[in-house]
Formats: sequence, structure tokens, C-alpha cells
Amino acid sequence: MQLADARGLPLPDHGVQVWFTDPPYYDSVPYADLSDFFYCWLRRANPDDPVFCDPFDCLNALTPKLQECVWNQAYDVDGKIKDARFFEECMRQAFEEGRRVLTEEGIACVVFAHKTTEGWEALLSGIIGGRFVVTASWPVQSEMKTRTAARDAASLMGSIHLVCRARSDDAPVGDWGDVVGRLPNRVNEWMKRLQDEGLRGADLVFACIGPALELFSKYRQVETPDGEVVRLSPNPDAKSEPAKRGYLSYVWEVVGRTALAQVLGEGEAKTGNSAAGVLEEDGRLTALFLWTIQSTSIDENGRKGQKASEDGNDEPEDEEEEEVGGRSRKRGLTLIYDVARRFAQPLGIHLDQWEGRIIETEKGIVRLLPVRERTAQLFGEDGASGVAQRIEATARAGKTPAQATLFPELTSPLSVSARKGRSKARPQKAVGSMEDLEARRDATTLDRIHAAMLLQAGGASNALRVLLQSEIDRGPDFLRLANALSALYPKDSEEKRLLDAMLLAVPR
Repeated sequence: MQLADARGLPLPDHGVQVWFTDPPYYDSVPYADLSDFFYCWLRRANPDDPVFCDPFDCLNALTPKLQECVWNQAYDVDGKIKDARFFEECMRQAFEEGRRVLTEEGIACVVFAHKTTEGWEALLSGIIGGRFVVTASWPVQSEMKTRTAARDAASLMGSIHLVCRARSDDAPVGDWGDVVGRLPNRVNEWMKRLQDEGLRGADLVFACIGPALELFSKYRQVETPDGEVVRLSPNPDAKSEPAKRGYLSYVWEVVGRTALAQVLGEGEAKTGNSAAGVLEEDGRLTALFLWTIQSTSIDENGRKGQKASEDGNDEPEDEEEEEVGGRSRKRGLTLIYDVARRFAQPLGIHLDQWEGRIIETEKGIVRLLPVRERTAQLFGEDGASGVAQRIEATARAGKTPAQATLFPELTSPLSVSARKGRSKARPQKAVGSMEDLEARRDATTLDRIHAAMLLQAGGASNALRVLLQSEIDRGPDFLRLANALSALYPKDSEEKRLLDAMLLAVPR
């Protein structure tokens, strides 16, 4: 064993058949800073051991910091902070060195895990820059499903092992149309295979990288018909759309569309920036959100890992907030904003326009609002019980439909005026107050599902039956989305319980 810089391996050219590396996880862990906690004591205990010294700086009494390949803005190298570009360049140099020491038939294996697409883009750009072809990707489950970080979030249950081979020096130039045309079938085939093996959510998303990258990385470079080079990451200086967006944005888009096709049907999967789907944006966003946070590891009862009480029984979690590390954390399922944005944007979903209505973003984390937090939005000051009484009264009198009673703003002149010139799938801007909501909101299919769930929670069975009958008369969208969400919500969640109970009340 020898301590050395990964960018300068003490090995001969073409001398090894396997190069296995577990590089730093982008910005997830400040390895050197954490090592100093133990290093200072080990150094005191072994003052004469030469291993306890910085091999790159004899004046540094602690662990090396400048050479560490991480995104850490606390340090700078040659006047430049250690940012994403620093990480990517270090990766490129390290992979070029790995390619140098590999035999012609040798393989490289890279272990990586990160919940943001930015981290993956930096690593993969380094791999491609090091002239490797990614031939496969396999997830290896290594994390406890009951750990705190995995609860109600899209936490990875393991690491992705990327298998690579050196790209030939005379590799051809790829045609962009051919590469992007083959991408959907490749991703779809791989997703089906991984799902059959029990993979779900974030693990499944990143495990699709290998097959997608094989199409791209086997070429020296990929060009559009007009000769513009398409890189992995976005290039704002490019002239055409493919080069501006970068290949990986198309990969995330295809994964998102494939997921929507599975849970909502092909019609929703084909929806894009210029086309309106059958379902509104909030329904598609919620379905994609829930699909992404699905847990890979399911126990024998089909439930996600959850907190257990001291006597071993499952502990109920009905509080609005829970204590985590001495701080209160709001209830609700969460997803890193970067991941939500990369999937939503190509599918024509505008996250900012649903802020405060079905999602809440804080410190880079998107929280899907629990249905109970939407009570004031949907029912106003009267609450579910007051609205239920009005529904029952108007239904007995036979005067107005249940929908007009539930959402009276739908029939107001101001609502009609506010809706002119825009699709019902997109509000004009984020809901800022209850007055804004009542004045200009169209009730979406998801709104009506949540309203039914809240009536179910309040025990308003008569009003619920009236509402459900009204939805059946309206069309199939309500039940289609409700059944899809029922299959996506975590099995131990309140939303799953309310949704399933509501569906049992649907008139047959």
C-alpha cells in the first residue's frame, strides 16, 4: 500500500487489468476536515511515524487540504475556490491516469453516490474527459433502510458501480440524432429490468446512467447536423438547443417521461413545454415526486423503514413537526430541489408556480405539503366540516352541483376573467394568500382529490359520496389520478390511508 495522488499513480503504463476507485462524493463529505479530528491524536501517539505527515506540504501539521478532490469553497487553489469545475478537472486528470495504467483489455469500476444531478454531471464529465466508455451501471445496496436520513426523503439506499473501459483513440464522431433517438428505448428497457430486480426511486434513476452514457461515451464526440459539439453538461455559449442543454438533461427528461408513462399513461409522458397534458401540472408533479422518493428497500410487510419505539413497535407520527437533532422538522415528503427541477423543467412543470400550494422550498429542499396543510387553501375559514354541511344542504335541495359548492370561486366572474388566455394546467403565479386563491384559482384534479381526502378525514361521508358522484359524472381523470397516487404514496403514510379509504367510498 502506498499513499499517492490519484492524478500521479506510482504504476507503469498498461500494467494493471482492473482499476477500482471510490472517489469523493462531490460536496457531500469534507473528508480531510473530518479526518483532522482523529489525525491530531494519532499524530501525538505516533510522533516519529513518517506516515503522519503531509507528503505534499511539510509545513502542514494536519491532513492535506489543497489536493483533496472535493467541492469545498472553504479552500482555494491558485486563487480559485474548489468548486464544481475543480472537482471535474481533478476527476478528469485522475481518470486519464487510470486509463494510462490499464491494459488494453482492462476494466475500470467507479463507485459513486450523490442525490443531486450536479454531482453526477461533474463526475461523469470527468470520466468522459478521461476517455472512458461507461458500459454498465449497477446499484449495490449498502445503507440501512431505517436510518434517519432515509425517512420521507429520496435518500439513496446504496452506491452505483459504474463499469468502464478505455475508449479507443480512433473512436468515431457520433451523430446527435442517432444518439438521442436511441435513448428512450435504452432507458425504458433498463428501467424495466431494474424494477423487476426491486429497484425504486432515486436508486433507479441514477442506475440508468450507465446504459444512457454508453450511447454517448463510445464516441470521441457527438455533433449536431450543423457540426456543433454536444457535451454532457449545458453549454450556454452554444448556438443550438441540444448543445445548450447538454446530453444529461435529455437523460433526466427521458427518465422522467418514462416514469410518468408508467404511472399516468403515455399521454402524460408526452407532455412538454409547449403541450398541455390531460392532467394539470400539479398532478404530474406530485406523481413524479412520489415516484422519485420511492424506497428501493421494502421490508416483508411492504413498508418503508420507519422509526420504531423502544419496545419495538411502530411509533405513530401524527405530529405536524418532529424533532430531529434538537430542531423541529416540518412533516412531509422531501426531495432535493436540483433533482425536482431537472425532472420537472423538460416536462413543462413550473415549480415556482406551485410554491406555497402543493410544495414548499427551503434551503435547497422541496417539501410536498401534507394534505392536511392544504385545508385552508381548499376550504377556507369554514374548514372541511362547514363545506361538508353546504354540500349536503345543496345536494338535498338539488340547486347547485357539488363542485360549485366546494369551490365557489370557479363560478365567480373574477375567476373567469383571471383564467382568460392561459391553460388551466398553470396558475398565473404562486399562490400568495387565501384571497389570491379564492379570487383566481382553478380547482385542479389534484385539488379535488385532496378535498375528497379531507372530507374522508373529517368523517363527512355523505358529502364525500356527493362529491365522488359528481367526479364520476365529470369524467375519468379523478379516479385515474387517485389510483395512481394510491400506488405511489408510502404505504405507512396518512395520505395513503386517506386515499385508499376515499376510494372505497366511490360509487360502483
